[in-house]
Amino acid sequence: EGNPYTWWVGKANEKHYYWGGSGPGIQKCACGIERNCTDPKYYCNCDADYKQWRKDSGMLSYKEHLPVSQVVVGDLDRPGSEAKVSVGPVRCQGDRNYWNAASFVTSSSYLHFSTFQGETSADISFYFKTSASDGVFLENLGNTDFIKLELKSATEVSFSFDVGNGPVEIVVRSLNPLNDDQWHRVNAERNVKQASLQVDQLPVEVRKAPTEGHTRLELYSQLYVGAAGGQRGFLGCIRSLRMNGVTLDLEERAKVTPGVKPGCSGHCTSYGMYCANGGKCVEKYNGYSCDCSRTAYDGPFCIKDVGAFFEEGMWLRYNFHSPGTSMKDLVSRTLLSSADPEITAPDLSLNKEELSFSFSTTKSPCVLFYVSSYTPDFIAVLVNPIGNLQIRYNLGGTKEPYNIDIDHRNMANGQPHTVNVTRNGRDIILQLDHYPPTSYSLPATSDIQFNSPKALFLGKVIEIGKIDQDIYKYNTPGFTGCLSRVQFNQIAPLKAALRPTNASSHVHIQGELVESNCGASPLTIPPMSAATDPWHLDSGKVAIIADFPYNGQAIGDGVNRNSAIIGGVIAVVIFTILCTLVFLIRYMFRHKGTYHTNEAKGAESAESADAAIMNNDPNFTETIDESKKEWLI
Repeated sequence: EGNPYTWWVGKANEKHYYWGGSGPGIQKCACGIERNCTDPKYYCNCDADYKQWRKDSGMLSYKEHLPVSQVVVGDLDRPGSEAKVSVGPVRCQGDRNYWNAASFVTSSSYLHFSTFQGETSADISFYFKTSASDGVFLENLGNTDFIKLELKSATEVSFSFDVGNGPVEIVVRSLNPLNDDQWHRVNAERNVKQASLQVDQLPVEVRKAPTEGHTRLELYSQLYVGAAGGQRGFLGCIRSLRMNGVTLDLEERAKVTPGVKPGCSGHCTSYGMYCANGGKCVEKYNGYSCDCSRTAYDGPFCIKDVGAFFEEGMWLRYNFHSPGTSMKDLVSRTLLSSADPEITAPDLSLNKEELSFSFSTTKSPCVLFYVSSYTPDFIAVLVNPIGNLQIRYNLGGTKEPYNIDIDHRNMANGQPHTVNVTRNGRDIILQLDHYPPTSYSLPATSDIQFNSPKALFLGKVIEIGKIDQDIYKYNTPGFTGCLSRVQFNQIAPLKAALRPTNASSHVHIQGELVESNCGASPLTIPPMSAATDPWHLDSGKVAIIADFPYNGQAIGDGVNRNSAIIGGVIAVVIFTILCTLVFLIRYMFRHKGTYHTNEAKGAESAESADAAIMNNDPNFTETIDESKKEWLI
């Protein structure tokens, strides 16, 4: 019927229906172009539907569509129908001068070269990419003559010159922005008869030269690439600058010029690692930004948790298929990749999943995370009645779901906990908080495909059909607490609910979802190494061994934390009292060890001690005077 079952996805997340040896929009393989397919009714060997293996191969060489990010293969849901797909490496080749480039990082940056010799003819071509709306590409001046190329606006490139007959300007206008950080080609020519300007594949703008007047372009200044004469310079990258057939060595000159960097590798090469948690680095003319759209995080570096508080009875549902997608379209294909959250169908089968989230709660039992399907298959993360974490897989092939029980830690203790689960086929890796990852394996009889995922639930499972008995019990009254940074493969349901994204239409919420990061940061401390652990005992020494319980009941994390705070306060008080006592004792002993002498004034000039006392004490004189009196009795 002309509707392809198979396609590949390229650089701009667009589907392409042509294959190696063919070209864009043709919907043929190489044999269809060469007219030698196995079945002449079809344009690909693999469409022959023979019992023998048939092969289509070739090179994909349309650069604007590369690299290949996904291959989707359908029409496999029949007995004996198989497909094998291989994608080879991307190979690049070309002239080094073609990529001789420089990055202008400030509006005053420029490179200078010797005067351009273009008296009677000028042929200038280069590529540029920028996110700025304007700037001068290059300029060379004379007394009155000049030649200049500039980005006048986000949609206009200007070529202007003067050979003595007055300024001439040619402008090419684009319907689409030219500051989209993609490469654009500029080709400007001028001779004694005419001048022309072309940008990309847009129509050429031509201006005829006057029949009389000056024809020679006389320049004397240096050629400036970038800012010149106080004008706003170009911000971005220029490469493959050729002037009258000579390629200017931008890279070599940029190595010794401030404000200009050689090459166009950009800032992401040096700083891309700061885009955390799967964020994608995006080049800017004077920096970079982090695209967090495919992550469960937010903020400039994709490190801000996006979370919410769930009240009792509240739940969130994320539908894997768009509400407006018809069932006919959904059931017509089988997807081998889940990289794109928008491309998901009921007959999708997952061989692997990546799940990560953080939570905190004080109530158990409850359902934290659940993925339903159009089949009995499901994946669930639960907290059981005694507060232990349980991961449950039901992929078919076994009588009972496969359970992973973390029975030695109480997870309903009100503290934040982080869960990371990765399944690849039969192998499961679980990491809880900062503890080392633990490996598990599905039973040999279990299927390894999660068939036809339907919806993702947080907090509670509201689904039509039969639900696992334990999950049904845990569903009442529902999860109460915090969930944060929830991500399942490329889907971030909480972020889709709290931030306007393309996936927001997939979300349904029961209750009022309040944004909060209360479930964000686990407080669990990673185990110390033996060298730094003061409680570590060598096996050869005799020691008293004590068991320290860690079940969150006898000694919970909250109690330990409160005890630490109280102990710290008591220690500070005791230290203050001791310091005060030391100060008082030192003061008392210093006072006890000193003495004072009350010597009479004038003692130094007195002949004797008695004389000094008599001179100093007036009462002593009065006493002597009184003692000289005689009384007759």
